[in-house]
Amino acid sequence: MVGHAWPLWRDPLAFLKELRDTGDLARVDIGTMPVVFVNSAELAWEVMVTQAAKFHKGRFFDRLRSLVGDGLATSDGPVHRQHRRLMQPMFHRERIAGYAELMGRRARELADSWQAGQTLDVGEVMAQWVVTTLAETMFSAEIGKPAAEVVQRNVPIIIENLLIRTLSPRLLDGLPIPANRRFDAATRELHKVIDEVVSAVRQAGDGDQPDLLSTLIAARDADTGEALTDTEVRDELGTILFAGTETTATTLAWAFHEIARHPQVEKQLLAELDEVVGHRPVTFEDVTHLPYLRRVIDEVTRLHGVTLLMRRATEPVEIGGVTVPEGTEVAFSLYALHQDPRLFPQPERFDPDRWLPERTEGVNLRQAFLPFGAGNRKCIGDAFSWTEITILLATVLPRWQLQHEPGSTPREIAAAVPRPDHLSMIVRDRRD
Repeated sequence: MVGHAWPLWRDPLAFLKELRDTGDLARVDIGTMPVVFVNSAELAWEVMVTQAAKFHKGRFFDRLRSLVGDGLATSDGPVHRQHRRLMQPMFHRERIAGYAELMGRRARELADSWQAGQTLDVGEVMAQWVVTTLAETMFSAEIGKPAAEVVQRNVPIIIENLLIRTLSPRLLDGLPIPANRRFDAATRELHKVIDEVVSAVRQAGDGDQPDLLSTLIAARDADTGEALTDTEVRDELGTILFAGTETTATTLAWAFHEIARHPQVEKQLLAELDEVVGHRPVTFEDVTHLPYLRRVIDEVTRLHGVTLLMRRATEPVEIGGVTVPEGTEVAFSLYALHQDPRLFPQPERFDPDRWLPERTEGVNLRQAFLPFGAGNRKCIGDAFSWTEITILLATVLPRWQLQHEPGSTPREIAAAVPRPDHLSMIVRDRRD
């Protein structure tokens, strides 16, 4: 009845890396449910791209449905294709350039709020900044302010409990334990406030604002001319919240941690920022002209990648010479795959220069490095997230140096993306 649940719960990140070393495929029993883990980048690519038509979203996305309904993250087939077409314009280059102005302003406000000698809980600060910034891009009108406050309060609670629910039997969801009560209350409040904002904006006819909500309300299917219903708009906004908060905030927290641990990396970053940006505000155009910063972010993302993704076979599928039956849950961990020594020598070493062209010869990075997934279910907001991370780091680093508080060594905690259990850092003014 227990299967592999105990080692998975005790230290899931270590379990996933050890599992990778058992072979390209491994069966794990979560309670009485068998799950086939794919432990090579080549086979993960098969599941996500080559044989994607033989898989639907798996257990992880079933559990996510309580939060985002039939949003882009959980839908399949025609609904998924229609909604992706409708949402794609929200993430075109021109739109992201507009969002970048807001990101830059919010980054400068954050930098202005710090004081020399101050100690920050960097994980908490980044989570707050990302949620607030994302809420402003979703709801630019005044009517969205209450929604932004609810988002800031409830999204962290939902994300904290989601991975645990994925790896637990569904019957435990109904137990009146504190974790379940917090999750259910946070989900209800989030749904309620987003429903109210969607309804108010639609009734006011205020659909020409440059925010994500107005774009979704105004969207029309190119073939049918149909618009999204209020519930569908709510579900897609929930999807954006889920996909765009923890991953970005955690990546930023780990970036400050790794940069502080590697003074030579910090020195090279500052030299690049001084040459490209100087003393002016960071712009959208700067994002593509900071190659060393991009390598640093890639390396942070490689070391601290997505913990778990799942698919469900819709027919018998051959993977790595083994046929898995219809209905089989297939899982893979980008966190473990991105630390595979067969692809990345000395995988636990933080080395931004491993991404230089001469260092990646012979490695198919298209398959080996998948921070946002791949195929028709690749994260639609990848460029949005890269822009947000780049602008914040490029704004803060030339002004402030973040140093670890003495004796503070963060440890990875399993979540959608492994997060630091604590990250206390002291702010130092570079002008001093």
